[in-house]
Amino acid sequence: MNINKRILDIVLATFVLLLSFPIIIISLIAIYRQDGANPLYSPYRVGKNGVPFRMHKMRTMIVGADKNKMDTTGANDTRITRLGHALRKYKLDELPQLFNVLLGQMSFVGPRPQIDREVALYTEIEKGLLTVQPGITDFSSIIFSDLGDIVANAPDPNIAYNQLVRPWKSRLGLFYIEHSSVSLDIALIGLTAVAVASKKKAFAGIVYLLKKLNAPQDLLDVCQRDKPLVPTPPPGSDELVVTRNIY
Repeated sequence: MNINKRILDIVLATFVLLLSFPIIIISLIAIYRQDGANPLYSPYRVGKNGVPFRMHKMRTMIVGADKNKMDTTGANDTRITRLGHALRKYKLDELPQLFNVLLGQMSFVGPRPQIDREVALYTEIEKGLLTVQPGITDFSSIIFSDLGDIVANAPDPNIAYNQLVRPWKSRLGLFYIEHSSVSLDIALIGLTAVAVASKKKAFAGIVYLLKKLNAPQDLLDVCQRDKPLVPTPPPGSDELVVTRNIY
């Protein structure tokens, strides 16, 4: 990892952790008081070079919600608790990942880490996403921050994710890797904060960055988010994902 990027990660993660620590503690207590169960959810994710690690989040679902193997969560998913909806709305459930950053398992900015069932579907081109540390945020985290709404009414949210979001999420991740820099990281961190208040302004900021980096027109069009997403094959394939083996 670039030493300047690592320094940025450590300094920023420490600062945000200190700033948000009271919010984390209060949220964890509130989650525990709901049902008396562990307020943290630490599933395995696939990291750099395919090495698994436990990614920490605040638990926003009922206990045992992951047993049905439905990995993509719609906004209307009945497994999400009332408090969980509020935490997800403002991305507060992601704050414990700051510890993953300090441990060197994640970076502040990078392709979002996936579960092994999703990584198993990667094309050879998509495997390039595993050559860097996964991140808390990136282009796609902002552009598809409404993932729950995108798949909310789909018969199979997992397939909807793979057809509507994954193709562009992977391409944006690969584009980030190709153009990675500390200045780009700082810009994406800033736009992540902007997205909490105004998604429209954050989308415009992403499009501006992509234009400066000479991104292809189809990526620019998708990142406008002013048209419905349509089923698209993932990069490196000519076929839509129509099935997903669960093991």
